[in-house]
Formats: sequence, structure tokens, C-alpha cells
Amino acid sequence: MQSNPLLTTLRTIGAWAAALLLFFPLGWLFLTAFKTELQAIHVPPLFVFEPTLDNFSEVQRRSDYLLYARNSLITSLGSTLIGLLIAAPAAYSMAFFRTRRTRDILMWMLSTKMMPAVAVLLPIFILFRNFGLLDSRIGLTIMLTLINLPIVVWMLYTYFREIPGEILEAARMDGANLWKEIVYVLTPMAVPGIASTLLLNIILAWNEAFWTIQLTTTNAAPLTAFIASFSSPQGLFWAKLSAASTMAIAPILILGWFSQKQLVRGLTFGAVK
Repeated sequence: MQSNPLLTTLRTIGAWAAALLLFFPLGWLFLTAFKTELQAIHVPPLFVFEPTLDNFSEVQRRSDYLLYARNSLITSLGSTLIGLLIAAPAAYSMAFFRTRRTRDILMWMLSTKMMPAVAVLLPIFILFRNFGLLDSRIGLTIMLTLINLPIVVWMLYTYFREIPGEILEAARMDGANLWKEIVYVLTPMAVPGIASTLLLNIILAWNEAFWTIQLTTTNAAPLTAFIASFSSPQGLFWAKLSAASTMAIAPILILGWFSQKQLVRGLTFGAVK
């Protein structure tokens, strides 16, 4: 079937327009990071200007960027690994040993993501204070694990459901125990799905702002708190705030750029048979 050239052109234009619309806030943030404060608030906005690196040096002088980055890296990776260890057995059980309540359990887990975080802020804060977890990497890792766990379980469950159960039954008939069944049969077949789940969980944990700001101050504060620290009672310094935001999102953008093929492959895992 021959495609309509006009329709193809319109689709291409629409795709480029949508891409530019989505990219514009990020591009403007990047440009503002290289402006002076006066240039950042100039009306009309300046698209042509002499770039400066003063904002980045000022941000590093005021705050220890590497400390915040290290906290983000540790808590994001830690929560992702712990979440995988908890979610994988749960998803395996619900995918291959379904009961009448399996879907209800999955829907209940997903419904917890719809609850406003501020509604449980006070009890969570009191629990963390009583257990000495405030402003600690362990406490923040636990919190990030809990808030992203429903999504991890759902994604792994979806990927595991795409794997024919007959393959696992054949492995059992050949004498494979549960451990060998998961490690040597299930995991290799679900690698794209597991990889995309890990990448998405890292991104969600890295970008989490509400709980990181509420539960940390200095010692365990990640890059989201690093950005928030540039908001002061004197007002917002847009150029410095943009520089801090650029420094905070740069690592995760680089990760996403290099792993986009794996992420898309995992997200479409099982879509075409």
C-alpha cells in the first residue's frame, strides 16, 4: 500500500513540532544557565548573548555539588536494587501462580501511587524521626524504594506474563529447581524488561523531589534538594537556579541518552510477537 506523500509530510511536521515543544523548556533552561542574572530576566527574552560560566562556578562555590551527586547516586541505585530484589519474587509469583485475587492485589498496589504524598507526610516524618532515619541515606533509600515499588512490580509482572509458562514447565521437567528456573530460564528471557525497569526506577528515584526535600537537610540531601537550596527569601536567581538545575539533570540525561535504545526495547517488550 503506497503512502500518501502529503500525509507523511504532515506527520513529520507534527512529530518535529511536538519534539521541539517538549524540548524547548529544557533548551531554555540550558541557555539561561549561561546568562547573567540581568540577561535571564531581560524582556524581551535574549536568544543571542555572550555566554558565561560564572553561574556554574558560583553554584559550586556555594554548595558541594559532588556531595549531592553522590547522595543521589547512592540512594537511586540502592533503592533500585532493593526494589528489584523485593519486586521480582512478587511479580514472578503473581505472573505464574495467579489466583482470583492477583489482579485485586495489583490494582491495590497501583492505587497507592494515586494517594497525595502530603497526606502521609506527618506519620512518615514521625516514624523516620523515631527510628533516627531523618537526613540519612538509609532512610531516603528506604523511602525511594517504597514509593517506586508498585511501579516496579507492575512492570516486571507485565514482562513476566509475556513469557510462556510452558518454557518454565519444561525446565521443571528437566529437573530445574526454583533457583535455576529463575536464574537460567526466566531472567535471560526477561532481560530487556528488567533492564528498562531498572532504568525507569533510577530515573524516578533521581527526580524525586517531595520526599527528598522533606526528609533530608544536609548529610543525605540529593540533587533535588541541591536545586531547591537556590530558592531564597530574597527571590529566585534564575541564572544560578538554571545552572544548578542543569548540573543536577545532566547525569540522568546522559544515562537516558546512552540507554534509550535499551529503554525503548524494554518498554515495547512483548508488543510484537
